[in-house]
Formats: sequence, structure tokens, C-alpha cells
Amino acid sequence: MARLDAAFSALADPTRRAILARLALGETTVMELAEPFDMTQPAISRHLKVLEGAGLIVRRIEGTKRPCRLAPSAITEIDQWLGMLRQALATNYDRLDDVLAGMQPKKRKAKR
Repeated sequence: MARLDAAFSALADPTRRAILARLALGETTVMELAEPFDMTQPAISRHLKVLEGAGLIVRRIEGTKRPCRLAPSAITEIDQWLGMLRQALATNYDRLDDVLAGMQPKKRKAKR
């Protein structure tokens, strides 16, 4: 659960969500990630450190570059947790459907 807490905390920031959306397109460098944002490269690096600490991304060293990519295991863990919630909601909606179906007024015979 601590890993989920860290992931959702990291996802609370719109810049970090935008970074993850970009990484969904494929691996990229820190400098490429920083381009669309009006902030310094060190600020982007701090965001990446939070994402990495939450297990949402993986960084590697390639010479002077630090390419980043999504960490599939963390995304899968979030998806499984959300799947559990989706299932609970579906069960609740099914019960509501049953209750509403039981409340349908019975049709009366037309008077002649």
C-alpha cells in the first residue's frame, strides 16, 4: 500500500502527470522532457526524482544522458487497484439495477 500512496502522491502534480503522458509515447531524455515546460532542467529533475521514488519511472545512464521510461510494474499495480474499485462499483450498480427493477410499478389491466 505504501507504494500506491507514493504513486498517487506523485500523480497529484500536473507537471508529473504531463511527464508520464510524454513517457507513455516512449523513452526520452531529461532534456527532451524539459523542453515543453517553463521551468529549469533541475526543476524537471526534481520531478523525475519523485516519479522514480514512487516507482513510476526508471532512469538509466547512457554516457552523459539519463533516458527515462515508464515502469510497467508500477502502472500495473495502479491498474489492478483501480480494477478492484471498478469491480466494486459494477457490483453496486448491479444491486441498484435489481432494486430499481423491483420497484417498477406493476401494469394494471385496462378498464373496459
